[in-house]
Amino acid sequence: MTLELHDAVVALMREVGRDIVMPRYRNLAADEIAEKSAADDLVTIADKESETRLAEGLAVILPEAGIIGEEACAANPAILDRAGEGLNWIVDPIDGTGNFAAGRPPFGIMVALADGGTTLAGWILDPLSGRLCHAMLGAGSHIDGTRVIARESRQELPIAALAVYFMTAEERADIQRRSTGRFSIVDIPRCAAEQYPRLVLGQNDISVFARTLPWDHAAGTLFVNEAGGCCQRLDGTPYVVGDLQRGLLAASSPRLWDHAAKILYG
Repeated sequence: MTLELHDAVVALMREVGRDIVMPRYRNLAADEIAEKSAADDLVTIADKESETRLAEGLAVILPEAGIIGEEACAANPAILDRAGEGLNWIVDPIDGTGNFAAGRPPFGIMVALADGGTTLAGWILDPLSGRLCHAMLGAGSHIDGTRVIARESRQELPIAALAVYFMTAEERADIQRRSTGRFSIVDIPRCAAEQYPRLVLGQNDISVFARTLPWDHAAGTLFVNEAGGCCQRLDGTPYVVGDLQRGLLAASSPRLWDHAAKILYG
């Protein structure tokens, strides 16, 4: 992974945030917001325009890589079938679209580069603050260019943000029963682009995700793991782009990952 490639991706993401995403923030007409497959799964004109521009720019930066974009996959689900095959850009044009459409933070832009099932690099941009999180495989994690190491909150009860909304009723009841009194449960931001940095920055200790589509998690899992945290499948195996399994457990340290796994899934 070259510095030139990194700089080009960051410049593209900042351009899209500045010129496409932020002008639409709190400035969407009703007909510029639509539902996708589920009532709480939204898409806006900004998502579509952002993905188009990102796809165009990434194709120039690395022409040999394919593009796996959230909105392209919504229109043609067959695209997702090749997410784990060869070199691909993984694109989430606006993560946290529900928040964005409601005119509230947090939301973000996420891009990852994967080769087969392995994430090589990931970038997470907060267009509101300008914060840029990135990680490269084997090279650590950085926020705004400064190397970061994941840290625990050190609270008496580990702070847990549990994304249960894609779980079955039985799964939700079980995880809520197991976590009561063992963790300090906090609201989720409904935005992976915000949740993953919280684990590294010591704001949260534990996160659980049920649905693990690559545009939501490829960049974030790498960011946490390269920072010294731990993000794995519930059985302790690595997250593999394109495997389409369910369930991820993320923690700010391997120690807390083991602790949470025993409580929640032991």
